[in-house]
Amino acid sequence: MPNAQQDQAERRHLVAGNWKMNGTAALLRNMISNLLDESDLPANTDVLLLPPFPYLTLAESLIQDQPLLLGAQNLSAHEQGAHTGEVSAAMLAEVGCEYVLVGHSERRELHGEDDDLVAEKFVVAQRAGLRPILCMGESAKQRKNGLTEVIVKRQLQAVLDRAGVAALGNAVLAYEPLWAIGTGKTASPEQAQEVHAYIRQTIAAVDARIAGQVQILYGGSVKADNAADLFAQTDIDGGLIGGASLQVEQFLGICRAG
Repeated sequence: MPNAQQDQAERRHLVAGNWKMNGTAALLRNMISNLLDESDLPANTDVLLLPPFPYLTLAESLIQDQPLLLGAQNLSAHEQGAHTGEVSAAMLAEVGCEYVLVGHSERRELHGEDDDLVAEKFVVAQRAGLRPILCMGESAKQRKNGLTEVIVKRQLQAVLDRAGVAALGNAVLAYEPLWAIGTGKTASPEQAQEVHAYIRQTIAAVDARIAGQVQILYGGSVKADNAADLFAQTDIDGGLIGGASLQVEQFLGICRAG
């Protein structure tokens, strides 16, 4: 099995700002300007912005060849056709996206996206040249009942069954406990690390090389004052940031902690 410390040293950190259905063009301009002017970002940290669909083209025009990454919050499982209100993977790639979220808890819980649909979106994203960020996580009730590992493994296994473990070599994973999203509650660094380690071990049982390389982000009320402790954990490779990604100084602070 690959050396764990060596793998950690070789994995870059990724800080991804998921704006959800928030923000304005003015905020986007201000955020990108501040990120491009920031000189204290760690050399091993990449920054990804995930604004709402209407702002993707503007974001791409502002980023251009600068060292920022762009992604989308969702995509259709269909490649084209009569699917009013949907956006295809090819469209996202055409406007400059490199990443896309799949299986975010709000899509699963509020829009009824099940594991099979999430796995299909994962495959469709990669087929169009996008790098999917597969989100996984348990509810407060599931954690209380000791089902965290069961839920996370089920969500991961659906993608492994559909796409194969090699597909994780061109993907990012994100552990986002539902009970910590938008609640102000955050998994302790130790709690988050325990689940991240379990995810990596589950992949290692199939392919140790892929397990050592794949980035696993933590999402759940990450702020500038707790990011460093979370990102210092062996198996945490950055964060999927929600509310704090809409606040310039908060987000910059999180990026600096990377």
